[in-house]
Amino acid sequence: MSDILRLVEPLIPALRRYARALLHDAAGADDLVQDCLERVISHWHQRRREGDPRTWVFAILHNLAVNRLRQSARRGVHVPLEDADEVAFSRGPTQEDALIRRDIVAALALLPEEQRSVLLLVSVEDLSYAQVAEVLSIPIGTVMSRLARARERLRHLLEGEGAAARPGAHLRRVK
Repeated sequence: MSDILRLVEPLIPALRRYARALLHDAAGADDLVQDCLERVISHWHQRRREGDPRTWVFAILHNLAVNRLRQSARRGVHVPLEDADEVAFSRGPTQEDALIRRDIVAALALLPEEQRSVLLLVSVEDLSYAQVAEVLSIPIGTVMSRLARARERLRHLLEGEGAAARPGAHLRRVK
């Protein structure tokens, strides 16, 4: 048990950041991290001893998040009645940093899930390309191409170029 505490406990803030970025919901992200830690503890004996536990834990969190996102897509958005306050929805952020953050989060939400996951794991969680490839179970070349496409599309979205928001906009006709 001390092995788990020593190796997994320092990962919890990074897990929460990644979960919040994926789900866009603080309470749901905390629940996701809780489910992830529960699964890590119950399956600790199944991990590869020679591998990095960080990638193993992030892979568990990512898979749980994908399952949860698919499930919520089937069920639709749930807004509790007590949270549906019209005044709270009508006020915008009052500071420039909040506006910038909102734009980045909105642009990230427009990225395909495959690109968003790679971008978040590399840029925010500081995982290497090899670790991201292991977490997502994809080749390292796919990580690099998805990351390049994600960065380019995010740049276009943040600069306000409408063409980048359309599917297939990255293709152009060359004569």
